[in-house]
Amino acid sequence: MLRGLYTAYTGMKNEERRMDVIANNMANANTNGYKAEGTSSRAFSKVFGIKINDDSEAYLQRSIGKMSLGVKIGESYRDWSSGSFRVTDNTYDFAIAGNGFFTISMTDRSGVEHIRYTRDGAFTITSEGYLVTKDGDFVLDDKGGKIQLPTNQGNPSVDGDGNISFNNQTIAKLGMVDFADYDYLEQYGENQFDAVNGATIIPFTGSVEQGVIETSNVNIVDEMVNLIAVTRQYESNQKMIQTVDSIMDKAVNTIGKV
Repeated sequence: MLRGLYTAYTGMKNEERRMDVIANNMANANTNGYKAEGTSSRAFSKVFGIKINDDSEAYLQRSIGKMSLGVKIGESYRDWSSGSFRVTDNTYDFAIAGNGFFTISMTDRSGVEHIRYTRDGAFTITSEGYLVTKDGDFVLDDKGGKIQLPTNQGNPSVDGDGNISFNNQTIAKLGMVDFADYDYLEQYGENQFDAVNGATIIPFTGSVEQGVIETSNVNIVDEMVNLIAVTRQYESNQKMIQTVDSIMDKAVNTIGKV
């Protein structure tokens, strides 16, 4: 009887986690370059089947009571598909067509510089001519240096390879990279990523478009549908707990007195 409570409890915890992910996706529906997250889960029957076929462990000598009979919370994953492009016609707005990331330099409160990666190309230029993000982080060139542009030569043009030119003279090139496996990228903030141990940088093969911005790839309609499904499933598990609690109450206070 008590196992019914714990099974419903695991279901509620799983739906809570899904709700957090959906809420975060919806909150970032208008964040440039944001990549939607998703969650996975595994049923007890699937985990049980894997354990039975696991020759590395003497499963029959271990009590099944040590395994949860409910849903097992799986891993989070990210949808790396490109978002829609929005035309802004701003000189320092850029979007990457294809795979890849812009390289930026961020300095934390301790004064330590960190290299991070983003798909958000909504840049601006400082009074000194440095190309920076909306948060003031420096945009790096293809050699890892800060991009400083002349402020008295009008607006630059940027070609598909990221070369920044004034009057047909190339001044700098946007630093863009790609990774062999995006599983080695860890999200930082809303739309920036850190490369963790094991990340392998590979040559950039995409192209750059000027005057456009990549929007979030979150589909609000899908998220709303998922939100309704999560709510209904959470309520179902909640009713299961209430039902089991009612049965236990009768077993103790009614049948137990006979």
